[in-house]
Amino acid sequence: MVVALLALVAAYLVGAIPFGWLIARSRGVDIFQAGSGNIGATNVGRILGRKFGLLVFALDFAKGAVPVALAGLLPADAQAAFGLPDSLRVGVALCSFLGHLFPIYLGFRGGKGVATGAGTVCVLVPGPAALAILAWAAVVATTRLVSLASVVAAGTICVARLLAVPDPFGRESAAVTGFCLAGAILVLVRHRANLARLARGVEGRLEDKPMFDTLAKVIHVVCLGLWFGAMVMFNLVVAPTQFFEAFPAVVESAPSDRTANLPLAPGATDEQKKELATALAGSAVGPVFPKFFRLQAACAALALITAIGWWKRPGRINRWRVVYVGLAALLVAIGWPLSIKVSELRVRRFDPDWSVAEAAKNAFAEWHLLSLLLSLVTLVFVGVALAMAAKMPERPSHQAAR
Repeated sequence: MVVALLALVAAYLVGAIPFGWLIARSRGVDIFQAGSGNIGATNVGRILGRKFGLLVFALDFAKGAVPVALAGLLPADAQAAFGLPDSLRVGVALCSFLGHLFPIYLGFRGGKGVATGAGTVCVLVPGPAALAILAWAAVVATTRLVSLASVVAAGTICVARLLAVPDPFGRESAAVTGFCLAGAILVLVRHRANLARLARGVEGRLEDKPMFDTLAKVIHVVCLGLWFGAMVMFNLVVAPTQFFEAFPAVVESAPSDRTANLPLAPGATDEQKKELATALAGSAVGPVFPKFFRLQAACAALALITAIGWWKRPGRINRWRVVYVGLAALLVAIGWPLSIKVSELRVRRFDPDWSVAEAAKNAFAEWHLLSLLLSLVTLVFVGVALAMAAKMPERPSHQAAR
């Protein structure tokens, strides 16, 4: 417990190091009196230049990531001091984050915590953190609003965490999930002034440069390409050939399995073999669906963010781009819970209770067909949106001249 408590104190003191204030001070600038008055990387970059802004971001990121990584190397007894799994690492992450928000060295007047929070979550939940970074980049490239991008990124981490973990509030996951939610709330609170300016339409934007347009286009095309390719590969190649053609051959060559409550012996009937092959194929394809839909949802969100940024660009194609991506995203939102229902029915078809199995078989045929139709329509919409990417929006003439 003593080691764990010392780790929390050390994390706070490291997180409280005001790198933005120190670097600005070394250049003869009181960052509290310049720009927005914030000690974070955005304000430092605005006042001192992009190189100093990137330096502050890297240092603030490190003071969140390094303590959390080191906490994972402490003795097992220290890591178990607070009871829940990962509770020490989460406590260290929270203390680093709070140290940046309320640094003791500056009278508890700190930054907004985006870079330091990003460092902590990249160690705690690298998958959701990577998605949040992409969402941040997409929003910045689309709107030039760092504050909006930061709020969206914080929300993305929470949503990704809740969707990626089967039981996000269970004993094994509760500490990390709680940190993600608490961190997002703190980011919102620290950005309340920015949100008020956003509502009034007076929030400061980054300088409009060609690289933002290029970044938005790259994110849009890559996400659509990945989305379309994954759907084609899964729906038209892997599922029908690798699962529903391969398993009948396996059953035919070795008909002895209890997967479908069918203890087959040599001499099993063709009907029994067929049922077993279907059960095996279903048990293999079922667990793939959650990951498949998470991938689709991520691609849909990023493609839609970038498409919306081009809504007001000249040409009707830019509005139709939003429509097709939006419709595809809506179908993914409908198809995801539907796929869960289909997976449940797929298992219940082989229930030992004949009445339960028969009812599930009848319902499965209808819901599975609907799921397939939704998937194929989604594939068409994504394909059309990808084809539209051949004609990307042009940079407005008054911006291109800069």
